[in-house]
Amino acid sequence: MPIRRLPDNPDVEHLRNQAKALQRQVRDGDARALELVREFHPRAPQQVARADALLVVARSYGFASWPALRATLDAIERFTRSPHQQPVGGANAPADDFLLLACLTYSSDDPARWARARRMLAERPELAGHSISTAAAVGDVAAAQTMLEGDPGLANRQGGPHRWEPLLYLAYSRIDSTAPGHSTLEVARLLLERGADPDAGFLWDGLTSPFTVLTGAFGGGEGAQPPHQFRLELAELLLDAGADPNDSQTLYNCGLQPDGDEHLRMLLRHGLGRGDGGVWHRRLGRTHPTPAQLLQDELIKAARHGRFDRVRLLLDQGADPDGVGTAHPVFEGRTASEVAVLYGHAGITEVADPVLRFLGACMRADEAAANRLRAVAADAVARHPHHLVAAATDGRTEAVRLMVRLGFDVNAQRHGTALHQAAFHGHLDTVKALVELGADPGRTDPSYHATPRGWAEHNHQWAVAGYLATVEGSQIR
Repeated sequence: MPIRRLPDNPDVEHLRNQAKALQRQVRDGDARALELVREFHPRAPQQVARADALLVVARSYGFASWPALRATLDAIERFTRSPHQQPVGGANAPADDFLLLACLTYSSDDPARWARARRMLAERPELAGHSISTAAAVGDVAAAQTMLEGDPGLANRQGGPHRWEPLLYLAYSRIDSTAPGHSTLEVARLLLERGADPDAGFLWDGLTSPFTVLTGAFGGGEGAQPPHQFRLELAELLLDAGADPNDSQTLYNCGLQPDGDEHLRMLLRHGLGRGDGGVWHRRLGRTHPTPAQLLQDELIKAARHGRFDRVRLLLDQGADPDGVGTAHPVFEGRTASEVAVLYGHAGITEVADPVLRFLGACMRADEAAANRLRAVAADAVARHPHHLVAAATDGRTEAVRLMVRLGFDVNAQRHGTALHQAAFHGHLDTVKALVELGADPGRTDPSYHATPRGWAEHNHQWAVAGYLATVEGSQIR
């Protein structure tokens, strides 16, 4: 049986209940439970005591023992924060409201919030000197220096509404003050000189990819959060001070932004892909990728999008072209070469699988190659119905047309139909083609129960939403 992924925000009682259920199933002779014990218990006892069941559960998630799993669960509980759930107003102190408005939360981020924080500061300039947290967020050099001289321990002391260290307020702040005497970069130097931890971070709502100081400096992410005003300078300062470059959330967030390889070159220069993974890997154990896995994941993602300058950069730095990284479910355990071919790009190394080559030909809208390969990949359409969704996500209109001609179901669901994904990403030509080919604009997705038009509106794709409004109801459900 494959090792299971520990769920986000894992609950120790839920895992204990899994162990209790396993004991009952073994007593009842359940075949799957018995197989689980044989695979994950060194002695495979016939009678499973509670300690045996806990060991099996731990090992099924990739941990050597129940205490090792508990140590990771304790770390997750200790570092979990939910900044997006902190309300502004009510009984909050003004300084807390100021910090709530000033900093990224990775949910309700909006320039209007940062503008409100700037207005608060203009009206009450004393807020900058209220605490080391506010001084860091504003970049008030004199206030920070005075406080740190009086108590150097403030450099690592958690405080404020998020229970963050000062460096986190500094890196996630989007005040961007340029007033005389204000510089978040200089305050960062002061904090680091007094022993601030450059690897400080938190687990957003229990997710096991830490949001570090470095993550805040680079910004980015699914909401395209803006970078820190001193993005590269602050990142370099942190890395020079010992921040681990094997930063999973930074890589994820920056990978969603079309701004080149600057972040990647910096992280590689400082050791991305090497070392032991640092403090967060030690805290989170198997739930956190190794440096080698992170490097391989970057190679696979570059191959997925045909970014071969990045592929060459990563290969030159030792990324393994035959590695599967963290084996993310999106890539179904494929190597970078296999992923490249699957999505219609040239392979890094030779790929013989005719199914992958057929699906790649579909993505390139290469009808001759697709028809030639179809004979040796006869069941590819049935086995991979959601490849049409991938083509629509990329806005590959001609690929969509070809794939529907070849028998792909235009309304196949994978977290949403091809029409949902094309609408979300604003591919108007692809949206129109899908509707012409029979895609149902009234179909809802299984998670949010929203139509393609709803997805377009959620992502502010107003031209697509306007078009879909004209065709909703025209299809027979």
